[in-house]
Amino acid sequence: MGEYTVEDQLAELAAKVAELEAAAGGAAVTNTMFAETFYYLTIPLMIIIHAGFLAYEMGASRLKNVLSSGVKNLLAFAFMIPTFYFFGWWVYWGFPTGLPGAPGPAGISGVEYASAIAWGWGESAQYMGPNIADQASGVFFGAFALFAATTASIMSGAVIERIQTVGFIILAVVLGSFAWVVAAAWGWHADGWLVTQWGVHDFGAAGLVHAVAGFFALGVLINLGPRIGKFNADGSANHIPGHNMPLTVTGLMLIIVGFWGFLMACVIVPGEAWSWFADKPSTIYGTPITLSALSFNILMAVAGGIIGAWLFTRDPFWMMSGALAGIISTASGLDIYFPALAFIIAFSAGVILKPCADWLENRGIDDAVGAVTVHGTIGLYGVVMLGIWGSGYPALQGAAGEVPTISLVGQIVGAVVFFLLGFVPGYVVSLILKMAGMLRIREGAELAGMDLVKVPAAGYPEWGGDAPVTPAHPAE
Repeated sequence: MGEYTVEDQLAELAAKVAELEAAAGGAAVTNTMFAETFYYLTIPLMIIIHAGFLAYEMGASRLKNVLSSGVKNLLAFAFMIPTFYFFGWWVYWGFPTGLPGAPGPAGISGVEYASAIAWGWGESAQYMGPNIADQASGVFFGAFALFAATTASIMSGAVIERIQTVGFIILAVVLGSFAWVVAAAWGWHADGWLVTQWGVHDFGAAGLVHAVAGFFALGVLINLGPRIGKFNADGSANHIPGHNMPLTVTGLMLIIVGFWGFLMACVIVPGEAWSWFADKPSTIYGTPITLSALSFNILMAVAGGIIGAWLFTRDPFWMMSGALAGIISTASGLDIYFPALAFIIAFSAGVILKPCADWLENRGIDDAVGAVTVHGTIGLYGVVMLGIWGSGYPALQGAAGEVPTISLVGQIVGAVVFFLLGFVPGYVVSLILKMAGMLRIREGAELAGMDLVKVPAAGYPEWGGDAPVTPAHPAE
């Protein structure tokens, strides 16, 4: 038997090292494939949101406007994808620190950085198309593009039955590929100035998606005006029922299904070059989060919102709107709240939902589906609630004392900025469209029905007529 030499030991050790490296390499590949699949799956889940909005808004429309409402939704989705590809994605990476687009402290922002990775043409096209070595850019883009499309769909419901199609598309592009993206760059990015300077924390985008979209819609509604027959000469409001409440409620439930994908996409998985951690998931700010925490809190939020709305309305439309409000009111702090607190916040949102919508209607605003209240008012409510219940928690990943913390003042600052980023462009752009005659359809077309003059098809060819217009508040 030969002597077992040092050379033999070294050779054996080298073989074991090679084996370990091969195993580690295989694990790394597996993790990367998991990460890519994780975000890839969020995209079809978020498309369910748009299936929900489609059903929701068509059900909330009268028979004569069903298909025109659907066409508007389909076009909002379709136009959002290319516009977000060609400039919206670039805005997100280019302007977290504000103008003129200087790099931020984390080194993953600024115009130069954005032009290198997020420009749909030129040198960065390698990151914006087929590249077998890149398993992140496309799925990240897809998830963010669906966030953008969601903002357009939120605004869409508020303006049904009287807005011009081309004018609506222009508004949708401004909202989804610019206004919302600026809010995301400032408050949903590790280099965002609202985060680094004010400690703004909005994990599930209650403010920077929902509130921005809701108050953009409010700016549009002021210039668009109410539907014919909505208000009486004395200012009192009439209820204009949609043609299919079951379809509307089912659509709202589909939006809840899609919300799981929306919030899943807000999680940064571990173990990748772009991850915050090698061994645990995080929020987009680098603070800890788990899918387990989301499961507890989302379910409790949905239940709390439904129960709160049910106690005060008994109306299935407002109950399902309460489910949305429950998630939105807790979205900023889903990574921090315990389930009982999430339930309480969501319950309170369900309770105040209908009174807030009535208050807005009593000011002469015709929001056909309550989008301003559900997404705008409740979105800001959720941002501020985190300032109360989450004060003192780190807003960004880093050592204690070296990173900004969540505070009530900071969350209020964020809420004001999100309101302005929604309302101001919504009002200004819709006013310009109104002056150009591109905002509202003509009175005759509105009375006849938009389907008759805008859509070469009939939603229900064997049906006819509309539900009667009745007082919205009979007891008043």
